[in-house]
Parts: sequence; structure tokens; C-alpha cells
Amino acid sequence: MKLSVIVPVYNMAAGGKLRFCLDSLLTQSLKDMEIIAVDDASTDSSRDILKEYEEKGVRVIYSGTNHRQGGARNLGMKAASGEWTGFMDSDDFADPGMFEKLLRRAEETGADVVGCDYTIVDEQAFKPGRNVTVNTDDQCGILDEEKHKRLILRPGSMVVKIYKSSLIRENGLSFPEDMFYEDNCAAAVWSAYYGHFERVAEPLYYYYTDSSSTTHHVSWGKCLDRVRSGEEMIRSFKERGLYEAYRTELVRRFAELSYAGTLFSYMYAGEKQKLKNTAYLRKLMLEYCPGFLEDPFAEECFDAEQRKLLKLHKSSNLLFFVYYKILFGYRRLRKK
Repeated sequence: MKLSVIVPVYNMAAGGKLRFCLDSLLTQSLKDMEIIAVDDASTDSSRDILKEYEEKGVRVIYSGTNHRQGGARNLGMKAASGEWTGFMDSDDFADPGMFEKLLRRAEETGADVVGCDYTIVDEQAFKPGRNVTVNTDDQCGILDEEKHKRLILRPGSMVVKIYKSSLIRENGLSFPEDMFYEDNCAAAVWSAYYGHFERVAEPLYYYYTDSSSTTHHVSWGKCLDRVRSGEEMIRSFKERGLYEAYRTELVRRFAELSYAGTLFSYMYAGEKQKLKNTAYLRKLMLEYCPGFLEDPFAEECFDAEQRKLLKLHKSSNLLFFVYYKILFGYRRLRKK
């Protein structure tokens, strides 16, 4: 088997999302591939749909316990038989030639990981949306230390890539389980083991977004998962003996995603914001990345107003919280 594509499934029956996703895989121009759908203890009719698709050739694994996407992907990887492994989220879909093009690029270059770009769409149709460039040419080729650093800092989405399965097995690579944002950890850890990375500069993956997507609901629990993912990333690099080599990149990544990105998401769209929660994020910042705002990288990630807010938060959690609520409360009133 040339390729295994693993699709974690949890309550994706509504709106035809799961069917459209699986149909896009069944109609791939690459035929030497298996589709492994892992039902992560769905409570809607996803299981019924998956039983239909078993008859169409999709291999289905039913998990009795919900372990979120990371756990479902890990189950799929244990069952996969392909020389290459890819992943797809069950509300997204793939260009008909996506996996054939990625494999062709791998064969032409000898790469052990190949990625592509994606397009953000709000309808289930093969129409271009907002295209997103995932990786860059200066991250490609046979990887030296500098290219590894660029990839660890900006690994890009994992679902737009295919990975040589031997790379996964030989390095004991997997996903954190029982949390959202598991990719924030896994993408960085996995990229440390790439030997040769290449890309196809086309948006071959369709990222479907609607109001029910998990990214549109910001609970404190999900914020904590972003933090946990960052902490797991750092812990994993230390356990693997790679932390010191990539300390700067890991601190920057934690500061951007687990601290500042989480803080702004929570304050902008979080449910029932609480002072103690922003105090917790401030404590994390002081522990993991106290010098981030003096790092030139901060200017790449955040605009002047955001950096001002982060400096205020570092100085005083209470002042930050009150100032933010007043400032953005006033702006929202002006929009009405």
C-alpha cells in the first residue's frame, strides 16, 4: 500500500460534512491508498454514515472512548499499512489530485515529508477561497540546523502533509491525546526529525469553516488545552534531548501560541472572562518566556497595540484586564 490517509471523526454528520470529506478521498486520482476513518465515540449519526462508507472501501475503527483528534490519529497510525501516512480533518476535503501530486513530489526529490498549501472555504465546493501559504521555500530541501529551526518555529499545518511512515515509526512520533490543539505540539516535535522536506506550491487542501467549528468557541478549557499543548511540546523536546538545540525557537513558539495567542483569544471571544485566568497566563509567561517582548520576533507576531497590551499584562494583570475590557467595550459600542 502506497499511502494511508487517517481521518478522525467526532460528530460530523450534520451538513453533509463527513460525506463530502470521505467522497473527496474516495475520488482521489491516486488509487493505491487506504482511507482509515477513526470514530472517536461519536454521539450523532456519524457511525451510521461510516458503516455506509465501509461498504465503499473505507476502513473504519470504532473507539469506545473519546480521546479527541490526537487519540483518534494515534489509533489510525497503529492500523495503517501505507508506505506514506497523511491526515485529514473530517470537515475538510481534498483536491482530487492532492495525494498524487504530493507523492510525485516525494518521488522526484527523495523527500521524507511533502506538504502543500490550503484554501479556506465556507461552502462544500471545489472553488478557491482564501489561499494560505503553509511553508516557505527556505524551509525546503535537505535539512540543516537552520532549516530545522525555521520548521520548528513555523511547522505549518499537519493535515496538508504526507509523511514517510518509517519516519514516524523509527522516531516514536505520535499526538498528544485528550486535548484540543494537539497539532501545536506535534507539528514542532515531528519537524525536528524531518530529513528532507519539500512542498507543492498549490492550495490542494480545502479547509472548511462554519459557525459550528471548534475554533469559533473559546472556552477557558480550550485555552488551557493550548497551554497544555505548549507545555507538552517543551516537555517532549527535553525528553528527546533536543531542547537546548532549539530553545530559542521553542520559547518563541510557546510565547506566541500558548501565552499571547491564548490571552488575546480568551479576552476577545472567551466565555465569562475571569481575572484569575489571565493571572494564570501571566504566571506562565513569567515562567516560560519572560523576555519575549524584548525579542525582535515579537514585532513579527504582534502589532504595536498588541505589544502595548502584552507589556501592560506583564506589568499588572489587573490593569491589563480592566484596560482591555474598557477599550474593547468602547469599540464594540461604537460599532452598534
